[in-house]
Order: sequence, then structure tokens, then C-alpha cells
Amino acid sequence: MAAHPEPEPVAAGAPGEDPSADAAAGNWVDAIAPRRLRPYLRLARADRPIGAWLLLWPAWWSVALAAREAPVGWRWAVTGAGANAEGAPDPILLLLLLVGAFAMRSAGCIYNDIVDRDLDARVARTRSRPIASGQISVAAAVVYAAVLTLIGLAVLLTFNRFAILLGAASLAIVAVYPFAKRFTDWPQLVLGLAFNWGALLGWAAFTGALSWAPLWLYLGGIAWTLGYDTIYALMDRDDDRAAGVKSSALALGSRTRIAVAGFYGLAMAGFAAAAWSAGVAMAPFAAVMVAAAAQLAWQVIDLKPDDAADCLSKFRSNHLFGMLVFAAIITGHVFAAQVLGASGEADAVFFSA
Repeated sequence: MAAHPEPEPVAAGAPGEDPSADAAAGNWVDAIAPRRLRPYLRLARADRPIGAWLLLWPAWWSVALAAREAPVGWRWAVTGAGANAEGAPDPILLLLLLVGAFAMRSAGCIYNDIVDRDLDARVARTRSRPIASGQISVAAAVVYAAVLTLIGLAVLLTFNRFAILLGAASLAIVAVYPFAKRFTDWPQLVLGLAFNWGALLGWAAFTGALSWAPLWLYLGGIAWTLGYDTIYALMDRDDDRAAGVKSSALALGSRTRIAVAGFYGLAMAGFAAAAWSAGVAMAPFAAVMVAAAAQLAWQVIDLKPDDAADCLSKFRSNHLFGMLVFAAIITGHVFAAQVLGASGEADAVFFSA
């Protein structure tokens, strides 16, 4: 299949500008944002926040898992939200992680688009991106990314020293990710390593340490990302093959459905191990996770690999899965604290600040 020709540059705010191919129809950027700002909002993925939510959920899961731990590493622990082991996640920490995830996801997307600008111009779904189409210069994008990164840094600096160092370490993976598709069939694995770092960071920010619970959560999250991002990669198979770009969807071929099922099965096992390690009451946790498992099963069974719209819909549905896991962890912890009266220490810490 021949590569797509280079698109003609489109001036920011021009009447013929194309909305993002994978943004929801009628999103607020296309509907009400000032035309001059739209390329910048699209560059930051403000028109499709699903990526930010997928980055945020592992961090929120981690904070929820740590809710009955002593907040040794968190200076602003709130009574009734973890400080006295009631089982509810700390709201201030959740809010800070929300801001940080949205800022850093946007900064990461800009960095990715700078690196991939030539490849993006040859792929139908990405050729209208602001840098690839010439709407925003590389220099302007660098400044934009720097501002967003400073916002993320400001959030990180509110954490304890161990969590700050842990958060900074993730930048090495982020730096490698845009290049992964050039040298490995598994760029989705590299994305999983980066996108689930919050599973470690949330726990460390609250407790000042790491233990088995966040590590199991991290491993489960990586498997989850392998599943949903392989579904996402199905949309670009023909263009990726023509451009010489690698992906798990291309590597797996006809085995994609069964592989995604396997990834999701590993994810569920990792999340169950994390909940067990954190002292979550397993019966109420499992009761909610049945719905989460059903959501993943629906993705696999109903997946139409040759239908780009269906693949995008399945990918986006992982936001619901994130909500269900979050609800399951909170339900299990609150039940353990209030009904069972469990207040013992969680698994032994093996890393500490």
C-alpha cells in the first residue's frame, strides 16, 4: 500500500481545518473553542481526554489501595480519607494526581507529535495533527510542552522525596516511547511501562515507600495497557505497515483477539493480587470486579478488528473499566475497615524513602 502524500500545511483556524480523526464528534473543542486556539487544544488532546484518564486511573487505584496505610509520606492527609484507616482515598492527593496526569499526558503527546511529525503525515488517522499538518511550528510546540511539564513538576514537588525521585525516573521511559515503534513490535509494552507508573507513584506519595501491592497493580496495569492499546493499534495496521511502523496488532495478526483476552486475564490477576496484598476485603472487591471483568470480556467478544470505529469505541470503553476497578478497591477497603474492623498493617515494606 502506497504511503499517503504529504499534506499541505493548514493555517491555524483556517476554514478548511480538519478535526482530529479519533476525537468524539461534537466535542467541546470543535464545538465551542475559539478557532485560533483549536490547534493548540488538539495538540494537547483536549478534544479526546481518554488518554489522560487511562494515565490517571492506575494512580487513583494506587491511592485507593493505600487508603488504610499510615500516611507516612503524605503531609496533607485528610481525616476521614485515609488518615484514620477508614478506607476512603485521600481527596487532596486524588486532585493533585488529576492535575498532574492531564498536564503530563498533554506534554507527552506534544513530545510524541514532535518526534513523529513525519510519520504522522503518512498515516490517515494522524495526518491532520497540528504539527504534522503545519498548523503549529515545532518551536511553539516545544514551548507549549515545557509549560505543561512545569505544571506536572509543580504537582510532583508536593510529594515526599522518594515519590519525587520515583516520578522523575518515569521520564526515561517517556523519552523512549515515541521511538519504540521503530525498533520493536511491542511499543504497546513500552506505553504500558509509562502509562501505569502512577500505580507506583500514588502509593509512594501516600506512604513514602513501595510494597508488593503497588507492584502487582503496576504489572496488572501493564497487561491492561497491552490489551487496550493493541485494540487501538488495529485502526492503523495498513498505514503502519506501509510506513514501516511496528505494533503489537501487526505482530499478532490473526491471533490478536486471543492475545487481548490473555492480556486482560493477566490484568485481572494482577489487580486481584494487588488487592489481596493491600488487605482489601476480597468478597466485596470481587463482587464489583465481576462487572469489570464483564466489561473486558465484552471488548474481546464483540471486537470487530477490521472496523476502525468499533476499535476506537472499545478502546474508549476502558474509561468505564477504570471506574469499576476504582469502585471495587474502595468498596473492599471500606468494608474491611467498617464491617470487619480490620486495621492491621498491610504487607511488609521493602523500599522506603
